[in-house]
Amino acid sequence: MQDSTFLNEIAEAFRAERERAERALAQVDETAFFERLGPQCLAVQVKHIGGNLRSRWRDFLTTDGEKPDRQRDTEFVVDGDTRASIEAQWNEGWRTVLATLKGLRAEDLARTVKIRGEPHDVPKALIRGLTHVTYHTGQIVLLARHQAGDRWQSLSIPLGQSETRNDEMRAQHGSF
Repeated sequence: MQDSTFLNEIAEAFRAERERAERALAQVDETAFFERLGPQCLAVQVKHIGGNLRSRWRDFLTTDGEKPDRQRDTEFVVDGDTRASIEAQWNEGWRTVLATLKGLRAEDLARTVKIRGEPHDVPKALIRGLTHVTYHTGQIVLLARHQAGDRWQSLSIPLGQSETRNDEMRAQHGSF
């Protein structure tokens, strides 16, 4: 795989995770956004991802990914926050990561960055960031699905429609 293709695929994967999470979040109201299921709630997940993305991806190539102004522990507390304020943090984090990814060049893949002082080659840091977001996106989908209950609309192939989808894919791509 060419380096530019790899960078484009990573950026597309980040965008897909954002879209998946936002489609899930759109299915819950403000009350459900803050309602806890054990120690977790959607608001905490969204706030944490926003803070993480802002810290890790701001000045990605030149400064440690754990920025001095990040207060990670506060990302897990939502007292006094509103959905709008948390979503603003989410959006800032996503703007940061997507702008950074857009600015990366193939030659940057040979560089080393640090996260909490630990060196990572750029591909490793990209994959680490993507897997972190994917992990939390899964939590968002699970929590949103729980909170939405019977109102939940599938984000993938709805139950009972697998064969129909397989038939569509066969028609498009041939047998498999």
